[in-house]
Amino acid sequence: MGRMNVTAEIVSKETAPYLSAPALAAMVRKYDPSVSTKKLERAYRLCMESHGKQMRHSGDPYYAHPIAVAQIAAQLRMDTDSICTALLHDVLEDTDTTEDDMRSEFGDVVTDLVKGVTKLGQLELSSTELSPEDKQAENFQKFVLAMSKDIRVLLVKLCDRLHNMRTLQYHPKASSRERISRETMEIYAPLARKIGVDRLCSELEDLSFKFLNPSAYESINKRLSAWRESQDAAISQLSIMLRDVLGKNKVNARIYGREKRPFAIWRKLQRQGIAFEDVADIYAFRIIVDDVSDCYEVLGLLHREWRCVPARFRDFISVPKPNGYQSLHTTILGPDNQRVEVQIRTQAMDDIAERGVAAHWSYKNKSYSYDESKAGDIDPLHRIRPLVEMMGHGGEADEFMELAKLEMYADQVFTFTPKNKLIALPQGATPLDFAYAVHTKVGDTCIGAIINGRERPLRTQLQNGDVVKIIRGGTPEPTPGWESMVVTGKARSALRRLTRTGESQEFRSIGYMLVDHAFAREDKEFSETILRDTLKRLNFDTVDDLYIALGRGKLSVGEFMDAVFPGRKHNQDLNKFENRDLIDDNTAKFYVKGEGLREGVGLHLGECCYPIPGDRIVGIHTKEKGIVIHTIDCDLLAELENEPDSWLDLAWRRGADNTASIGQITATIEHVPGALAAIATIIGEAGGNLTNIHTLKRSPSFFDMVMDIEVTDAKHLSQIVAAMRASAYVVTVRRARANTSEGSI
Repeated sequence: MGRMNVTAEIVSKETAPYLSAPALAAMVRKYDPSVSTKKLERAYRLCMESHGKQMRHSGDPYYAHPIAVAQIAAQLRMDTDSICTALLHDVLEDTDTTEDDMRSEFGDVVTDLVKGVTKLGQLELSSTELSPEDKQAENFQKFVLAMSKDIRVLLVKLCDRLHNMRTLQYHPKASSRERISRETMEIYAPLARKIGVDRLCSELEDLSFKFLNPSAYESINKRLSAWRESQDAAISQLSIMLRDVLGKNKVNARIYGREKRPFAIWRKLQRQGIAFEDVADIYAFRIIVDDVSDCYEVLGLLHREWRCVPARFRDFISVPKPNGYQSLHTTILGPDNQRVEVQIRTQAMDDIAERGVAAHWSYKNKSYSYDESKAGDIDPLHRIRPLVEMMGHGGEADEFMELAKLEMYADQVFTFTPKNKLIALPQGATPLDFAYAVHTKVGDTCIGAIINGRERPLRTQLQNGDVVKIIRGGTPEPTPGWESMVVTGKARSALRRLTRTGESQEFRSIGYMLVDHAFAREDKEFSETILRDTLKRLNFDTVDDLYIALGRGKLSVGEFMDAVFPGRKHNQDLNKFENRDLIDDNTAKFYVKGEGLREGVGLHLGECCYPIPGDRIVGIHTKEKGIVIHTIDCDLLAELENEPDSWLDLAWRRGADNTASIGQITATIEHVPGALAAIATIIGEAGGNLTNIHTLKRSPSFFDMVMDIEVTDAKHLSQIVAAMRASAYVVTVRRARANTSEGSI
């Protein structure tokens, strides 16, 4: 073998600024004799003419970039439409060429691929004021949607990103270089690995690593250089020995070596906490044989000739990786007990290892296209389908981004259904992750699991080889705490969707109840047909959206009624409070007495303690609001003890007994179906009128809420609080105080 033969890059660095059209066509013709040279030349010409005098940061003409992207795509052996897409991927965004022009010249397939690959930063953002993070999240959603329709969108986009990373050093802004590198490391490299294009992934990771951690990158490269010098003789000797063993046993094989990439070494050092010298697979031999039986024959020959390291044997032929990768991995002890990894595979397996899903395109029946017989039962989109399904679960773009990253990262554990179907999951996955990986409906109705024939808790972490049977129940409903049991983005997304659906149903019920009560107070007959114009005034699409907004407290009942009956006179008559005035800042002076109060003085009810008739009250003179009324036990009064001149002795007038007041309570309620509806019923049966709800905090298990309730006096409110405490749904409940509502009341 001589000196170490490290595999070349997928595309050699260009010696000229760009490849000529005939040279590009010749590259494609080597693997696709049916290539339409004229179509490629038209795309090449349009690329150059459209970008014209545009320049890159490097000083090269801009069209050198799409031509380089097409060259990378050709090295992946992509079809003609993909090569044309690579040439034209910036034309729609950066030039005067229109979509209609492109569609008439190149057809629907190329045009739709270009639209999918086009940079998304300036396309149809919901708001021009989005933060860079929100833009990235929203763009990523659009990108996932585009590539879900055709995997070639992703493949061309990866080629585009690779060339941008190769020339990133010319970008003038260090902050932009870091942002682009981080995006590449967190999004594009994991996507490349998901579809098996390992060589693209490896180079993307290395280039990102170079800009994100230049000192570590330089350090690893120096260590690698020193390692090569020290191990070159031993590697060469082992190479000769391998060839001799295979030759003596008449095995037709090709042997070459690969060196572990700098970022892969760095990641291993960080994850395992080991020294550089302890990395066992810095260098590996790849032995390419004719068929699968030869793979196992070579494995036997190696294990007879050299001692192996048992813990480092992997059979990815019997159990392929989720991205389709197949190979036998073993580690042998070579000269001077040096550990060397050997990978054994067929040529077809090697193609898939290098090009992933791109290896499933081939020339057959005088055309070049996706070859289902070559791919077997591998769906080119199956590795990114969980991302598409997560989009269907709803939620904000930033939440999708968070869960998508969770879905893309993680080492694998291989499990099986009772029918022996392989389900690959991240390390730490539970039966609930397994259920959602099988199907969203299976996860939604999962109530238990049988692992290897024994019923086990849903929190059990699955191990390699586990056979899992899911026990299903009836109606899908969220269960508190289940989100903390799962590790896959798909499972978390589905559980959050279930929770949102359950919450919406609860808040809809509350909203409907508030509307029904409001119409009754106004002595009006309620019908949803009345709400058609109201929806337009309040900018809601559906009646359900309106009910949910009321139930969540995002819309007050007063605002709602003003929209239903524009110009209405506010009727203070209540179901249980007929002919009673509602005590508020406008009427307080009629129901509160005290020394020092002059006619017309401004009185305001404290928003920290919400005083109501029956409470002992005091007044605090302020410059901003005049006199503010507080209950005698209000926590804020402690701060005013040293200001006795601002205190006033106040009391309720006798007429206050015949009024209605707004009392406010804070409650922690279990987050389970039916809880909010039950609480509203308790309040109504106790003679109170629920007018508003505000959620302070929501968790998988509990709601912290503030409720405004119309009551007759403090005793009435205490009765309602007592009735709520008797409910199994209520964890805590008490009157609102400034320190319990965290200043939000």
